[in-house]
Amino acid sequence: MSSNFTVIYDAWVLYPAPLRDFLMRLALTDLYRARWTDMIHDEWTRNALKQRPDLKAEELERTRSLMNAHVRDSLVTGFEHLIPAVELPDADDRHVVAAAIHGGASLIVTFNLKDFPPDRLKPYNLTAQHPDDFIFDLLDLHAARVCEPAANHRRSLKNPPKNARVPGHAAQAGPDTDRWPVAGVEGSDLTDAGSIPKPGIELASESRRG
Repeated sequence: MSSNFTVIYDAWVLYPAPLRDFLMRLALTDLYRARWTDMIHDEWTRNALKQRPDLKAEELERTRSLMNAHVRDSLVTGFEHLIPAVELPDADDRHVVAAAIHGGASLIVTFNLKDFPPDRLKPYNLTAQHPDDFIFDLLDLHAARVCEPAANHRRSLKNPPKNARVPGHAAQAGPDTDRWPVAGVEGSDLTDAGSIPKPGIELASESRRG
């Protein structure tokens, strides 16, 4: 991967606060270009407010503003005219592909791989990848540059505090990639919003990485 390699974060990888925070830290390494849209922001913040009524809309608005401000050229605009031409199992996901096309992305980072079938993405030279695999690929290619933001991220998690550890990379600080749950963990000093419970979602789960 290089800084010219562009990815789209979809709404569901931005939904859990600790994962969102870590993905923001990775974006700031400049190993790749991370992008999203106001429609993607609207989707994750709408679901966050639905699941967490204790959060305030202005808090999430501040979070999205910080994301847009800190990650260079992150906000894709002017893609809406492409949406009707995209064919996906769920029409509500077409805006993500349209943004990827218009924003020059090669990859969509998403939990919902079934909603982005390879045969529907291939004509646009796009692929979809689970965040586990995306992060592991980055780790394989740029271990030191991934482990530093991972260690900073783990130190920022407040409830409970986390220890930085990468199996197979014991000499370097990084995420516990055997099991790093992203639901039900308070944290996120970069994007500044509390965690959003989403049962069943884990980052780098044992079931995916053996």
